[in-house]
Amino acid sequence: MVSEAPSIAPTQEKEQNPVWGKILDNTIRNPLRLVGWVFLLALAAIALSNIASGEYKIDQFVRQLIFGLSQGSIYALIALGYTLVYGILTMINFAHSEVFMSGAYIGFFAINHASETGLLETHPLLALLITFVVAMAASITIAVLLERIAYRPLRGAPRLVPLITAIGASITLQYLFAQLFGSDPRTYPDVHWYVLPGLFPGLECSEVSGAQMCRGLDLISGLYPVQVFGLELRLRPISFIVFSLAILLMAILWYIVRRTKTGKAMRAVAEDKSTAALMGINVDRVIVTTFVLGAALAGAGAILFELIPGNRQVTPFMGFFPGLKAFTAAVLGGIGNIPGAMFGGLFLGVMESVAPSLLGISSQLEDVVVFGMLVLVLIFRPTGIFGEVLSQKKA
Repeated sequence: MVSEAPSIAPTQEKEQNPVWGKILDNTIRNPLRLVGWVFLLALAAIALSNIASGEYKIDQFVRQLIFGLSQGSIYALIALGYTLVYGILTMINFAHSEVFMSGAYIGFFAINHASETGLLETHPLLALLITFVVAMAASITIAVLLERIAYRPLRGAPRLVPLITAIGASITLQYLFAQLFGSDPRTYPDVHWYVLPGLFPGLECSEVSGAQMCRGLDLISGLYPVQVFGLELRLRPISFIVFSLAILLMAILWYIVRRTKTGKAMRAVAEDKSTAALMGINVDRVIVTTFVLGAALAGAGAILFELIPGNRQVTPFMGFFPGLKAFTAAVLGGIGNIPGAMFGGLFLGVMESVAPSLLGISSQLEDVVVFGMLVLVLIFRPTGIFGEVLSQKKA
């Protein structure tokens, strides 16, 4: 009796299916994707209609794109704290939004003191550097205390326990700051940093002792009309500074994680804590280092956030929405994935800035756009755009 050879025709037919056929098969298996496609096509139709009718112009898009990149870079800095801790401990540190808040709040006292003593006016760069250092130190202190007091004793507990603890720690920090400093909003002083008066002789001019003095380009609070390729734009130099500094900080973090011994130890602990400990790695030190790196980025992001006009107020509860959006950005990019958190933050900032005007809806609905985008991305790719980074044991 001769046995029949297994047929390979179905496999060949499957390999010959076009990409669109696979997409159609996946859509049929998951009807929710069909709803997502319909919603995406409807949004695209509305956007194209507004562009074709002239209600949405290219210069408006460029302005919003620049602002969105600067705002999104701050979300990315905060999101990196979420993704670093998740990559090491597989827990969501919901108190990270208060790490961000503490940097902004303590940084206020530093820059306000510099304003009262005149240092902010005479040496603005030095005053800003001091403010950055103070804010980052405050955020690092809060993060290390959180890790040592709230999270380390629960390291072997079920994953739900540290999650609930993080939520409790977040609320505790909010009301602790409210009790210590009051719940009334505090406003950052106006910051002006003038440069290149010879290159910009017509900017920021005033009468001083009967003579006209021009101070040049204001990099922090300035708003200037600019014509680029025929487009009439009103740009703030601070948007480019925030974006550039955020990209620099993210590049430094990437170098630390990928090219240094500390980064190798972090990746080893993320893969398997027990094996890393057997190899001589101090697991507790690596985890504290992870919290320190995430907190330093959050503290720097807090000051950058406050330097953007319109974000000058600080309260004990100010970290909630930036933290929530940063967490959304981390999930969008792929939780535990460093490049994913970077991309997710930038993507979220741009969508938050551009989408309301592009779709012809109120800017007050920008949060609807943000979280709606999260739902759409998770429908098509539940692990995020870049995917999660987890070891086989964790997965």
